[in-house]
Amino acid sequence: MARIRNKKRNMFVKPIVKKKQANVDHITGDKIPKSFVFARGKLPGSLRQLQMDLRKLMLPYTALKLKEKKRNNLKDFLNVAGPMGVSHFLILSKTETAPYLRVARTPQGPTLTFKIHEYSLAADVAQSQLRPRCPQDLFKNAPLIVLSGFGSGEQHLKLTTVMFQNIFPAIDINTVKLSSCQRIVLLNYNKDTKLVDFRHYSIKLQPVGVSRRLRKFVQNRKVPDLRNLQDVSDFVTKAGYGSESEGDDEAATVTLANDLGRVNKASTKSAVKLQEIGPRMALQLIKIEEGLCSGDVIFSEYGTASEQRQETNQNNEEDAGDDEGDSD
Repeated sequence: MARIRNKKRNMFVKPIVKKKQANVDHITGDKIPKSFVFARGKLPGSLRQLQMDLRKLMLPYTALKLKEKKRNNLKDFLNVAGPMGVSHFLILSKTETAPYLRVARTPQGPTLTFKIHEYSLAADVAQSQLRPRCPQDLFKNAPLIVLSGFGSGEQHLKLTTVMFQNIFPAIDINTVKLSSCQRIVLLNYNKDTKLVDFRHYSIKLQPVGVSRRLRKFVQNRKVPDLRNLQDVSDFVTKAGYGSESEGDDEAATVTLANDLGRVNKASTKSAVKLQEIGPRMALQLIKIEEGLCSGDVIFSEYGTASEQRQETNQNNEEDAGDDEGDSD
């Protein structure tokens, strides 16, 4: 007869660990805005490249390799945006008159429509510079946002300010790390031309009063060639490599609260350098709609209702065509 064994088994209950929400900043507790950058309708090659430049600018909280198909309509992007926590759309389109950029908040708007008067690609900006700067970790953190000239008190400018402020994550000045402040997006409104200058810069700090040779020596960790020098001071003060004053302007210097790299040390002054990395755009706000690319017009740059309807039809003609294709 088989022997019955009474063995006590201890049950192990796995503790429940609350997962951190991916869409919430663990320091500030605020929801991190995310974006989709896509096109409506057929775009020429230069605007396609501008679309990729905007995606790169919005990193790391955007879909860099977002796949688009001709049959996709606005509802398709909206259905995907909800589960992924996407809060904003940046939509490029092209009509017979000009290219347009729509900035919309999901899922219910509002939508700001800008006419693109001029634009330069990131590659064009880099080619115009003697020493383009693009470190590997430049797009690891979201850029800072600075708005200038929007404080006139007009309602449409207030909405523009709020929209662009909410596209990028908020920062806490008490806890932010200096190493994460690598880029800055500058929007300057000209009240005379009614154009918004859109610029994208990289931020670089250089210690004040340190020669370029010595700075590069510390940063690169390379042993310099001293065979033709009589003294090490000749290396530091050699003609053409003296103490540069290009960044010693008092208005352009900051005192660091903590160390930043091998050269910029805490409690020392460093010069703030901005180098444009693109893209660059000249935008004109022509319309604000209450909903997501639809709804009542809150603001319009055009004077007559017929012009408003014409502009609306031009901007939405591709969306309407996609919707009809899907229904077929």
